[in-house]
Amino acid sequence: MKIVEKLEPSRHIPGRFLVWFSDETDPVKVTENEVLSFSLYRGRELEEETIQALLRSGGESSAKARAARMLGQRPLSRKELIQRLEEKGESPEFAVTAADYLEDIGALNDLEYGRAVVRHYCGRGYGVQKLRMELQRRGVPRELWDEALEEQSDPVQRVEWFLERRLRGKQPSDEREIKRVTDALMRRGFRWEEIRTGLARYGSELEEEHI
Repeated sequence: MKIVEKLEPSRHIPGRFLVWFSDETDPVKVTENEVLSFSLYRGRELEEETIQALLRSGGESSAKARAARMLGQRPLSRKELIQRLEEKGESPEFAVTAADYLEDIGALNDLEYGRAVVRHYCGRGYGVQKLRMELQRRGVPRELWDEALEEQSDPVQRVEWFLERRLRGKQPSDEREIKRVTDALMRRGFRWEEIRTGLARYGSELEEEHI
């Protein structure tokens, strides 16, 4: 049996409450949900079994609230969210519970996130290989890649956009310059056929031995 000696709201995190029990120096962190559902108040006596249930409920609520704040700051994949929650001190179990909850309410969606990643890097002029690398790096499940990549714009148009920016409307003066822009496009994740087609539209010829 333990007694609630003090209960007060957190000064730093809205919706969080700190509960001090008798014989405990560190407070238990809970949310308003636990305050109401466990009828917490100063002087309240709790059995050990109830305290354990409170700790579990508080841990789950804390992870859910922190996960919601993280997604409010920037989109994340499920994998990224769980990893960041654990880095912030949430238990692996509660991190997964929070991710499940946010998926259930539609706030966490790996496919929509993957589509956003594809649109972002297409807008910056990258090719499909770079898009795949970013989807992998950001934890988007591989089985969603093909559907997410349907969001990409015409890769040849992105090649032309890059050429226009790099060459500023001028034709490459020699094979070395063509080689330089070709290498740059390959580093950005474009395929050979896309590069060759883009160069042809731009007005330059490139043979395979130049790559």
